[in-house]
Amino acid sequence: MFRHHGKTRTLSHNLKIASLLSFVAGLVNVVGFLSVQRLTTNVTGHFAFFMDEIFKLNFWQGFVYFLYIFFFFLGSFVSNFLIELISKKDDHYIYVVPASIECAILFIIGFWGQSLVKNNPDLIAFSLLFAMGLQNSLVTTISNATVRTTHLTGLFTDLGIELSQLFFYKTIEQRKKLFSSIRLRVTIIGFFFIGGIMGGVFYTKANLYALVFASAILLLGLIYDSVRFRIILLRRKLKSD
Repeated sequence: MFRHHGKTRTLSHNLKIASLLSFVAGLVNVVGFLSVQRLTTNVTGHFAFFMDEIFKLNFWQGFVYFLYIFFFFLGSFVSNFLIELISKKDDHYIYVVPASIECAILFIIGFWGQSLVKNNPDLIAFSLLFAMGLQNSLVTTISNATVRTTHLTGLFTDLGIELSQLFFYKTIEQRKKLFSSIRLRVTIIGFFFIGGIMGGVFYTKANLYALVFASAILLLGLIYDSVRFRIILLRRKLKSD
């Protein structure tokens, strides 16, 4: 689900990665908000708060909101920079480094971040926004902008458009394409909600340690993808022999 990108990707690949990453994003979204009362998977709200603080002449608080936006942007920039850099050598492993960095950030904040909740909550927000920028850029790049997992505004917009098109597009090919796209949108939204619910449940039991669970889920996804790829290569080798 990670290794294929561009034209080689199928609906099955996109459904798998959408399920995994939207679950992680939903969990991070809720845990981030419950822990530091900040949005940590998108920057739309932060831009409004940024402008509000600037008009109130609260420049320092406005700068903090600007940093929220910047760290999400920075995560996106770093992710794609690494993808482009690694693709020059071996494009089968372009996802490993950005995804590993995200895993590390979630693990570190989850395991050692509790002391920062009172003393430096913005550092937690910066870190999680950077991680979600990494994730969103990664999945956007390898899915050719078909899958986005860290926020739902565009997804609900696309879903509304595609559901309305069912009343007008009648050919088998058109409806098949629409149903595939709708299935993908519903999967992302559904797993984002499930991740959010699990994040709320885990946070009430374990506080920021819930992020360690998110890190573990992402790591298991990477391991699964690697093992599956090796099995496929082994089967091809055995058939050729």
